[in-house]
Amino acid sequence: MKKKIAILGSTGSIGKTLINIIKQDKKNFEIVLLSADENYTELLKQAKFFKVKNLIITNENSFNKVKKKRFSKKINIYNNFNNFRKIFKKKADYTMSSISGIQGLKPTIEIIKFTKKIAIANKEAIICGWDLIQKQLKKNKTKFIPVDSEHFSIWSLVKNHDYKFIDRIYITASGGPFLKWPLNKIKKVTPEKAIKHPNWSMGKKISIDSATMMNKVFEVIETQRIFNLEKSKVKILIHDKSYIHAIVQFKNGLKKILAHDTNMKIPIFNTLYDSKNEIKFLKTKNLDIDKLNNLNLKSLNEKKFPLIKILDKMSNKASLLETVLISANDELVNLFLKKKISYTELQKNLLRILNLPEFRAFRKKIPKNINEINKLNSYVRLKINELCI
Repeated sequence: MKKKIAILGSTGSIGKTLINIIKQDKKNFEIVLLSADENYTELLKQAKFFKVKNLIITNENSFNKVKKKRFSKKINIYNNFNNFRKIFKKKADYTMSSISGIQGLKPTIEIIKFTKKIAIANKEAIICGWDLIQKQLKKNKTKFIPVDSEHFSIWSLVKNHDYKFIDRIYITASGGPFLKWPLNKIKKVTPEKAIKHPNWSMGKKISIDSATMMNKVFEVIETQRIFNLEKSKVKILIHDKSYIHAIVQFKNGLKKILAHDTNMKIPIFNTLYDSKNEIKFLKTKNLDIDKLNNLNLKSLNEKKFPLIKILDKMSNKASLLETVLISANDELVNLFLKKKISYTELQKNLLRILNLPEFRAFRKKIPKNINEINKLNSYVRLKINELCI
């Protein structure tokens, strides 16, 4: 019997990678839902190839353009995520949630009840709404697998262990394009230079987060939430080759390390085929002995990466301060990409904003629902533009 698949954000890099994996084993899968925002051209190509009967296009202009075209009445095209009940007559076997940004939180939470397993690549959803996600996972008995290379690696290393046996977790950071730059040169960084990651091919936003080390701040918070750890148990190591993705130290003295090439196809493939009954293979490069012999792991330089200090402000428990952090950083990165603020201003403003009393107060407030998170997200973005332009 074919496995039923749903992909939220099928035209992004994660979605397209998953699509290409499924193409190699098409006979064993049926895609029941694809979604996109603006890129309806790519979405329609995917739908045609896999004969998908349900599409969601959230961008209104793109949705209207598609609706004007002539389609078979057997294809259902929606413009929001309020139609899951119509789409899923029974639970999907696997869902990939790869919509970027906080806007991915609501569909991620709502689709959980309609799927047996969900792989989440949306770090904003996990950071801002993990408690809400976890409640739905438990309520609907839905299996969860993280997709980020670091968190998938940790999950792989600890899935046969009780989390209480974890002593410490190390996640690695490449250091981005400016790892070896002197501090005085970093002041002159341009968006064009900041988006050139030395190891990974990524979008502009996440490339900037990698350069500032903000992505590692997010990943520490994600690790803490997913694996129910205190902040002090999660450490960051600089590893410029990006070959080692996670190290887990257990209380019995064992230390496990997971390594793989800088290719997101590897964790995505293994979220799709994670059952012992599914014997599938992925052809990859052989073990890179040169990289293993030159791991060159180092501690972080906080002077070069000042945003790491943000972790000191974050609580061990979920709060609305995470939404402030995500929203403020997102808006400041947008301003930097538009050259309205400098690279150093991006970092200084983020640290300054998190210290404002009105935002600091959110550290003690627990997220109650999605609407509360969305309203705060909108408010923070408006405030950032008011304060920084």
